[in-house]
Amino acid sequence: MHVINDGAMQALGSYHGGRMLFLGLGTGLGSALVWEKTLLPLELGDLPYRRHEIIEEWLGQPGLDRLGQKDWMREVEYAITQLKRSFVADHVVLGGGNARFFDSLPKGFERGDNRNAFRGGVRLWEMDPRTHRKKWRVM
Repeated sequence: MHVINDGAMQALGSYHGGRMLFLGLGTGLGSALVWEKTLLPLELGDLPYRRHEIIEEWLGQPGLDRLGQKDWMREVEYAITQLKRSFVADHVVLGGGNARFFDSLPKGFERGDNRNAFRGGVRLWEMDPRTHRKKWRVM
């Protein structure tokens, strides 16, 4: 049996190589790191951030409601750039319902799609026919 959250499922389905950081912009902040057949679900939403709040209060729906779309988008671009550097990610996939507000993204960032969660579910159960072991390691 495997149990992972929706952000990790979408991250796994969005992965196409290198070291990828997934950030799901929605009610809160979903997150996962994926590299070389390894999935590491994260809880970045609980990171301390501005004004002694947590980062999902700024990048999630509460931040969008408080800041308005234009200022929220600036805040997201700043924060995701810092997170990309911190995790030494080759690229970042932005998923979740609020990623739709971005018409364009900085270099090294791409938009995810909620439908990628289905691909993530399939990948989670893939088996290597040579060893009959799972191809993906979930940490």
